[in-house]
Amino acid sequence: MQMRQESIYASRRSPVLAENVVATSQPLAALAGLSMLARGGNAVDAALAAAITLTVVEPTGNGVGSDALCILWDGEELHGLNASGAAPAAWTPERFAGATEMPFRGWDSVTVPGAVSAWAELSRRFGKLDFAALFEPAIGYATHGFPVSPVIARLWRLGADELSDQPGFAETFLRDGEPPAAGERFVNAALAESLHQIAATGGRAFYEGALAEKIVAAARAHGGGLTLDDLARHRPDWCGTLSMEFDDVTLHEIPPNGQGIAALMTLGILRHTPVRDFGPDDAMALHYQIEATKLAFRDLDAYVGDRSAMTEITPEALLDVEYLASRAALISADSAQDFGSGAPKNGGTVYLSAADANGMMVSFIQSNYAGFGSGVAVPGTGIHMQNRGAGFALQPGHPNQVAPGKRPFQTIIPGFLMRDGAPLMSFGVMGGPMQAQGHVQMTLRTQLWGQDVQTAADAPRWRVVSGLEVACETAMSPQTIEGLRALGHAVTLESPDNAFGFGGAQLVHRLPSGGYCAGSDPRKDGQAVGF
Repeated sequence: MQMRQESIYASRRSPVLAENVVATSQPLAALAGLSMLARGGNAVDAALAAAITLTVVEPTGNGVGSDALCILWDGEELHGLNASGAAPAAWTPERFAGATEMPFRGWDSVTVPGAVSAWAELSRRFGKLDFAALFEPAIGYATHGFPVSPVIARLWRLGADELSDQPGFAETFLRDGEPPAAGERFVNAALAESLHQIAATGGRAFYEGALAEKIVAAARAHGGGLTLDDLARHRPDWCGTLSMEFDDVTLHEIPPNGQGIAALMTLGILRHTPVRDFGPDDAMALHYQIEATKLAFRDLDAYVGDRSAMTEITPEALLDVEYLASRAALISADSAQDFGSGAPKNGGTVYLSAADANGMMVSFIQSNYAGFGSGVAVPGTGIHMQNRGAGFALQPGHPNQVAPGKRPFQTIIPGFLMRDGAPLMSFGVMGGPMQAQGHVQMTLRTQLWGQDVQTAADAPRWRVVSGLEVACETAMSPQTIEGLRALGHAVTLESPDNAFGFGGAQLVHRLPSGGYCAGSDPRKDGQAVGF
């Protein structure tokens, strides 16, 4: 990674260079994390304080009722944690018989939330500070209020327009029937009390205590299947990582049920293309990335689900070097194509990153899935619930078919780059199906083309939609767009303000001389901070 001399994209931000850094999508959360480092905590403490604060200040993307995944370098070893939750025991295929797709909102979209378990487990194993200390900033903002930031205010309004009739939503997130405007102070005293209980019990209150009882009572009152047994059975999974090399770097992702494998497959396909022969904004460079992404996503849709259900087509088969080379051979240099899935043989999210002067680096993501998740909130608690159940398929025999106790396909993925066995970059690009595509774009921009993390975050993005359709940001150069269209790509132009369309990147890159270079996406309210 080279340090840029001047900005080449439309952003007024500069990368943050420091020995201790935090990058998040909301400034108050970033500073909450940094305050833990200033108190003698480590990068895990910083990441968790930021994540907990985000449940208060950015409810449009996450909450106490979210799922979470993490990749971290502890100074000696890389670890992967999957704290996504499973379907309730009542969720048999028969429960959804006659439906054409899984419910997207309401209690029948809520799987067991795993974020609280991630906080407790990461703190227990790697944190330095007392668990309760990590909650202090969040409890303060929930108790006394915080001024709502502009991007989040806009997303809050969009959520209110759609979800005001969902159980508990208006009580929790509207005041006199209205969402808060940018700059307006928002208080959530009920959430403050819930956070107190979680902090005091090491997270147990959420899964087997008073909060669990309130969650289950709310679910039962509205026909949901979630039970106390479902909550009590939940455990986070130290799952390790899957990886793929590209030149001298290795990208690590959490194994399925997440979509990180698609980023690995895309890089594995690109290894066998001439993508290196072009500049970062050349239409041909984008063409090869787009085609490789389409190939990876076709297989993702066909074969990926809960790891326990991937018995016929395994993750190892999807990442086989020869198989990915055969997929790369399908790409034409002359025209865009609409690919089908291959045949390998057996064999509305928030993202944050933190790193400390002792070398610990944390890549952490937690998510509601859609904005405000299921839309349901638990009365008297300030807690709203994700809608990860919407990620299940109903197709009989599909690896992602809904079933009791099974984890649904997850879009959320933290990313981590290594070089020669040493940590290089913790990063993520939140935003639904943009995430795996964003990981590839950030990896190539920082490693192949030598852009610093802020330049890579500023750069115009593209997103594969379906068929030949590709969405590009309006800031992309006309020459690049015309070049893509000449190759047969059906390009549509979208504003970067399109909610979660092009995601939000947060990146922390280790510097050869020590310390870090951190960047934060200008599409969001957040920032990178450090000392």
